[in-house]
Amino acid sequence: MDFVVPLRGFGREDLASAGGKGANLGELVNAGFSVPDGFVITTDAYAEVARSVASGDEAALRAEFEAATVPDELLEAIVDAYAEMGSGPVAVRSSATAEDLPGAAFAGQQDTYLNVVGEAALLDAVRRCWGSLWTDRAVAYREKRGIAPDEVRIAVVVQRMVDAEFAGVVFTANPVTGDRRQLVVDASSGLGEAVVSGLVTPDHYVLDPDGRVHEWAPGRR
Repeated sequence: MDFVVPLRGFGREDLASAGGKGANLGELVNAGFSVPDGFVITTDAYAEVARSVASGDEAALRAEFEAATVPDELLEAIVDAYAEMGSGPVAVRSSATAEDLPGAAFAGQQDTYLNVVGEAALLDAVRRCWGSLWTDRAVAYREKRGIAPDEVRIAVVVQRMVDAEFAGVVFTANPVTGDRRQLVVDASSGLGEAVVSGLVTPDHYVLDPDGRVHEWAPGRR
């Protein structure tokens, strides 16, 4: 049973073990894209910790995961993988098995933590990501999409932080029209979390496949 695996160890077929985000990042790594170095704490790790978590309502489950004792074998694997990356600032990102599916994007439903430094802070962020599977909004979203509680698990992606001046999201097809001849970029100064969480109105670009700007609208910070 593999609890911690480098990103390059996954691809699009590994949704069950890496979650949507982890599987797709692994696909990008193996396709040669420039992806910040990282590893995945797999859904097997979540399942191992879940053995010690008593059943209850969503709030109780979240609290138990956030306070859970990480088994020694898993703790050692996480700490070793973090040390191999230099023990510097990392992003700790939730990656649920129900993410990035047709009709169920789950964008922003589970938690992400940025600029996490140190073993203790990393382990705390991992536990909080596990617990975020049981937030009110995540549970409500699954219910709306007809996804049963026992059908979903969560992995956690840990990646080296990038000191970004600007960050955002690129869509390889226009998300409004579906036109694959248009790329849409929503970006803002600072880290991309401000964009995906809705904290800012980003600058909006519509590009052609050669990168020429066809439309632009300024955002509000």
